[in-house]
Amino acid sequence: MKPEEYVEQAIAIAIEAGTAIKEIYLDGSFKKEVKSDNTPVTSADITAHKIITSALRQLTPDIPILSEEDAEIPFSERSQWQRYWLVDPLDGTGEFIAGSGDFSVIIALVEHNRPIMGIVYVPMTEVIYYAIAGLGAYKRNNKGEVRISSRQLDHGGAGSLRLAVSRRQDPHSVLKLFNQPRHCELVVLGGAALKSCLVAEGRADCYVRVGPTGEWDTGAAQIIIEEAGGQVMDLELQPLSYNERETLENPNFIVVGSTHLPWDDLLVSE
Repeated sequence: MKPEEYVEQAIAIAIEAGTAIKEIYLDGSFKKEVKSDNTPVTSADITAHKIITSALRQLTPDIPILSEEDAEIPFSERSQWQRYWLVDPLDGTGEFIAGSGDFSVIIALVEHNRPIMGIVYVPMTEVIYYAIAGLGAYKRNNKGEVRISSRQLDHGGAGSLRLAVSRRQDPHSVLKLFNQPRHCELVVLGGAALKSCLVAEGRADCYVRVGPTGEWDTGAAQIIIEEAGGQVMDLELQPLSYNERETLENPNFIVVGSTHLPWDDLLVSE
């Protein structure tokens, strides 16, 4: 199976789910609950989950699916998977509830513990980010499609980093991770995948996430970032991997546009 053979169908599935989410969002009548891990879930999450999983099963019946809304699959079973779909039906549920519009649909294809295709669809702007391993990263909107690249800084440019941060996050919690925070410019946006895509298209240089996320939050963003020239790493600067542990929770991580900057010097040592 070549991922490029399925990318347009997967994009169409993401758009279908995103359209349903947008309708629920604009209508404003959604149900909200708190899951056992204290994270919120809405009827929009569940609706998108059902749309995506049903469509992916029709598209590729032999490829298993791991979705945030159906993640209770024993490691003994999923560790046998060589290839699987990794889905976050609604990334940025908190932003959805808050009414900011900064949320997205995420679909990734993972092979041998690494994402090889990723799609991030933004329902409220109808923007699509996607990438395929070895074939580049792209942004598509109503004006057309362009190949995207992260901003490459030399060592001298490291003093003026543009950091993507959440609109509901205390900026100090991010700035204190850097040795020279006075030289950092903040770019505010909600949704983990959307901040990663900001880095991929060069509108931000870095995004640091401290706090719980699942592998579904980063799978698609990781291949988009990598194909744009950047990298997603844990705070020890090792690339994230997938489906290799009992837990599906990510470590704290950093998304960078310039892989050759001295990030070990820029970040405060723990």
